[in-house]
Amino acid sequence: MKYPHRPVMVREVVKYLVTLSDGVYLDGTVGSGGHSEVIGKKIISKGCLICLDRDSKAVNISKERLSFMGEKVIVMKANYAESNDILKGLGFEKINGILLDLGVSSHQLERSGRGFSFNRDEPLDMRMDLDDEVTAHKLINTLPSTEIEKILKAYGEEKKARLISRSIGRERRKTPIDSSLQLANLIRSVIPTSNRPGVKHPATRTFQALRIAVNRELENLKAFLDKVPSLIAKGGRLVLLTYHSLEDRMVKQAMADWERGCSCPPDLPGCACGKTPLLKRLQKKGIRPGQQEIEDNPRARSAILRAAERI
Repeated sequence: MKYPHRPVMVREVVKYLVTLSDGVYLDGTVGSGGHSEVIGKKIISKGCLICLDRDSKAVNISKERLSFMGEKVIVMKANYAESNDILKGLGFEKINGILLDLGVSSHQLERSGRGFSFNRDEPLDMRMDLDDEVTAHKLINTLPSTEIEKILKAYGEEKKARLISRSIGRERRKTPIDSSLQLANLIRSVIPTSNRPGVKHPATRTFQALRIAVNRELENLKAFLDKVPSLIAKGGRLVLLTYHSLEDRMVKQAMADWERGCSCPPDLPGCACGKTPLLKRLQKKGIRPGQQEIEDNPRARSAILRAAERI
């Protein structure tokens, strides 16, 4: 079977993540299983790979793709923000490595039919988990324009958030905004499109912001980062792939805080908080894909890999 997503920086992920061939690893965003397939081949019979995803279709794809691992793999429909409870439920107190790939999969963009892409005419849904209640359609058609503006600013860093949100307000008074293409065309009609190479579609940031809001992506990432140091055994690794500045700043700041430990003001004569370093960064700067990978897989161009080791 040809699987619908090309994983990003596979070689680098495995290099930084897998330190023990008989270790226990968690892929919190398994998608169609590209990273996990390679990780699984590095684990011998005593190892274990736990794979989570909020998307039931992704879970089904990964179960089939990773079936070669037999009992070494557990694939579950779950939110990585609940990793702490999931691992406890499976009987694991600490594990040897955790991977999160925070990007939207090719399957979700091209085949899910949920309106993730502004290039497709699909229902305006954007839910990664179809059991969730909030959709992009609901946000766009029911929230006050001022609230839509806040979402576009906060989650998309969209400089023309007010113009777009007001245009949405005017349009939905005439007819509901039902499809991804309808929304994309509306944005294109109020923001001139440049034909220069490399210039993003004017709806890019709006679609990003709506997807983040619908799926509570930043809230989930914060909940995960708050707990993850306690989930990794000494010498174990954490590897995260981010794709936009909001989540990358969160990851970068968390890693710096873990490495620093003490949070006391610098003018205190000694440490009063008692915090000690938890993880050390394996690279001070994020790792980006090489030019050849970007040419082969253009969706990799915005990826940044950050990795840390539990101490």
